[in-house]
Formats: sequence, C-alpha cells, structure tokens
Amino acid sequence: MTSVQSATAVNKIIEPAAAAELIQDNARLYIGGSGGGHGVPERMLRAIRERFDASGSPKSLMVTATVSIGDWDKAGLNLFDDPTLLKRIVASGLNNTPSLSTLAMQDKIEAYTLPQGALAQLTREAAAGRPGVLTKVGLHTFADPRQQGCRQSPSSTEDLVELVDIKGEEYLLYKTTPIDVAIIRASVADEHGNLTLEDEAYIGENYSVAAAAKRNGGIVIAQVQRTAAAHSLPQREVRVPGFLVDYVVIDPDQKQTYETQFSAAYAGKLRVPSGSTKPLKMDLRKVIARRGAMELRNGATVNIGFGVSNGITVIAAEEDVYKQVTMTSEQGIVGGMPAPGKDAGAGVNYDMLVPQPDQFDFYDGGGLDVAFLSFAEVDANGNVNVSRFGDRIIGPGGFVNISQGARKIVFSGTLTTGGLQAAPNSEGGLSIDRDGDIEKWVPKVEQITFNGQFARSRGQEVLYITERAVFTLDDEGLILIEIADGVDLKKHVLDRIGFNIRVADNLRKMDARIFRDQPMSLAQDLATIEGETK
Repeated sequence: MTSVQSATAVNKIIEPAAAAELIQDNARLYIGGSGGGHGVPERMLRAIRERFDASGSPKSLMVTATVSIGDWDKAGLNLFDDPTLLKRIVASGLNNTPSLSTLAMQDKIEAYTLPQGALAQLTREAAAGRPGVLTKVGLHTFADPRQQGCRQSPSSTEDLVELVDIKGEEYLLYKTTPIDVAIIRASVADEHGNLTLEDEAYIGENYSVAAAAKRNGGIVIAQVQRTAAAHSLPQREVRVPGFLVDYVVIDPDQKQTYETQFSAAYAGKLRVPSGSTKPLKMDLRKVIARRGAMELRNGATVNIGFGVSNGITVIAAEEDVYKQVTMTSEQGIVGGMPAPGKDAGAGVNYDMLVPQPDQFDFYDGGGLDVAFLSFAEVDANGNVNVSRFGDRIIGPGGFVNISQGARKIVFSGTLTTGGLQAAPNSEGGLSIDRDGDIEKWVPKVEQITFNGQFARSRGQEVLYITERAVFTLDDEGLILIEIADGVDLKKHVLDRIGFNIRVADNLRKMDARIFRDQPMSLAQDLATIEGETK
C-alpha cells in the first residue's frame, strides 16, 4: 500500500466517511478493540461498510484483530460479511462474528485463528521490526503447523506459524505481518492527536498497533468520543502520542461496550459495593460454576474464562470471597471482579488495568495458579476442543496461552448438550429428566485446543467439571472422581461418554451444597483450607 500523507496537527479531525476513503483495495488493516465492543472503533467500521455498499470499494481487505469483535449479530466485524469486501480475517476467534464464521466454513474468505496472546504480542514485535513471537504456546495444538497451523479455511494457505528448533527445543514462531492502516479507539484526543483512554474498559495494544503501522509507512486513524485543547490532557493518562496518530474521527455516541453505554466502575472511576452483583439463577450453569469456585484458594492468582466458567466471578461475589483471590482476565483486568456475560473482558473494583500484551507475558510465564476455562469437547486423551466443532468456527481466544501457562486448569461444561433437561434439587443432588442428544466426550476431538498429554508431561494439574460428575487427568488418562447424588453412574455418565473411562475406587459424591439454592459458606471453606496448609 502507498503511504498516505498524515494530516497536520491542526486538521487531524475528519469525518468518518473521509477516513474510510483513505483505505485502499487490498489494504492490511489492524482493528483495535475486544470482544463485545470494548474499545471498538464501531463508527469507523460502519463507515467502511457504508463506503463499500455505495461504491464497491475498498475490496479484498486483509483484516487482523487481536480479539473476536462483534455483538454476535450485525455489529463489529460482522459488518465485513461480504467476501468481496473481506479477503482474509486473522483473529483469536470468530465467536462474536458468526457471519464471518459462515464465510470461512464456506471457504469464501481466508480465516486464521491465532492464540490471543500471540496476536497481542505480535503488535509489539511488528512495532520493533522483529520477525515474530517465539514461544512454546500452541505446541501440540491446532496452532502447531504439524496440525492445522491456525488455519480455519481451505484457502488459508499462507504459513503464519513456523516450527523452529533452538538448541534442541521446539518453539513456534508466529510471524509478524505489515499493517497498512491501524484503526484504534480512545476516549479523548487533543488537537495534536494525543490520546487518553480514561473512559475505556480496555487498554488493549493501541500504542504498539499504532507504532507498527507507522513503521510500515501506514496510517493511524483514531476514533474518540470527544476532543480537547492541545497540551490540556493529563500527561500520565496519554496512552498514544500524537505523532503516531494521523487522523481523528469523533463519535459522541461512542458506547463503552455493546451492552453498556458507560459504567464508571468499568472505567475504574468508582468501586461498587459488596453485594451489588446480581446473583446467578439456580440452574446447571450455576451448579458447575459453584463446583469450580470450590477450587479457589486464598491468595491465588486466577484467570476466569468465558462461557460457563465466567459464572465463577459471580459466585465469588455471591460468597464474598473475590477479595481473597486475585481474579484476572486476558484483556487486562487484575483483581476485583471480571465482568460476566457479554461484557466479559471488562471488570469492576480492579487493582490494575494493564495493556493486553503485558497480561499475556504474565500468563505465558506461568504466573497463574489456577485457570478456569470452558470446554466444548473432551476426548480419551484428555484433549479439549473449544475452537472448532460442527458447523462453527469459534477460535481459541486466550485459551491456548492460559491453559498452557497455568499450574492448574479447571475445565467446565455440561456432559451432554442438545435438549438436556436437568435441574438441581433441594436434596443436594441432580435430577435428569432428559439427557442431551449430543455427546461432548468423544473418542477424538475435532480440533485440539488443549493437549492433555503435553500438559501432564509438564506437570500441570487438570480437572474437568460437569453438572453431574468431576474428572481428573493422571499419567494413565482420565478418571472419574466425583458423581452427583441422584445420577446413575452407568446410564448418566459412563454410557454418555464415547470411550472407556476409569472410575476411582474412592468415588466421592459431589458436595450437596452446590445444588441447593442457598449460600455455600465458601469463605469459611477457604479459611479452613488455609489453616490446614499452614
């Protein structure tokens, strides 16, 4: 792409339509933001689509986003759901963008899903002119070029990941790619283009994305909610300097996330009182989250993943134990309570909000005591798939980084799906009226997002929690260690698993408290455990 001359300091502000006109056919775009609208330059994405609908340009865009960006419907990168407009998508997931997942399944676009941490860190490497991220993250998973090499469509033929040997040890090299146009978002821009993010729920990697684009001779477009006079912004709050910003687009209606117009708590401007979190309704998701929360330990640093595991955040608040652990999310939340539901990635009462690449440095370095992650499929080797199944491309998100870096991993999900009708009962057990039609415990997962044997070779502790049973992974494979009261071992567990599985000689009952609609006194449990370990 030919470099576009930056606007001068006095006229960096342009209309969204004019900014969209700067994007040429075949351009390589990097879009800032995360998941459900956190830090997403939505007005600019709409402007690009509006220009395309009116003129047929730009076309054949190659788009990269660290996190899947969309509202599961029409917003975010769902706006790019035309194979003439979009040639390639590279992201850590397509879960928020079902329209792009469909195009990839139909092989109408190239699609790659890289581990979220690798993508975040790649922005720094691109800014510094280095060839890529060298890491063990992704070895023996679908990211490994000996498997799929992160490819999710047949037309995705370029090698974005390479297996390398350094002094007899295997590593993966995730390769940097040039950025022609960086589109990022901030709260405020001054007249020189300096950007602050004080109202944002997410910092991301805005600085390094902008620096990488400028190094490549590209342009940086920043969407903001408002502007300020030159030199009026608090110096310590500037996250992207004006010399990296070419154009500023103003969207006064900019929302903090797709779900939330603005939360002062998400922005770190106030702390919400204890007890203000809405409790989860008493259903299977809560049962699973409660059993997962029992793996919390005082002083532990943990990651709370998306999906079923996300409920552990709410359970920790309900049981008033969230202050006794440091909960984190990959988007940068440290401490407090990561947000549940579609706002996941934000948080309240946090101690720190860090840039996303820094968070993954900590994860990759083995800093997590426990990671709470969801599963879609589990196989006989303890492998887990969350990235692709059936007619859906989900992608790994931060799953690969987190699951390979944590000392202990707790996977959560229902044992079956598709019509499952079951409910906890007041007797402290589970009543299954109708089992699911789809088995999730299969002889071989469709795509390996977590490699069980590799985890055991590295000494990781692995637990699999369902609504009716709990399993662990040892050197001989999976073993059933707990079962819910009211559940038939053969009919409801063994017969619903697509392979032979061992049953522990001392098979225990799942704790009755997790099935009863009343507090579990989890704080007392944590205090008892702490006392026993001293």
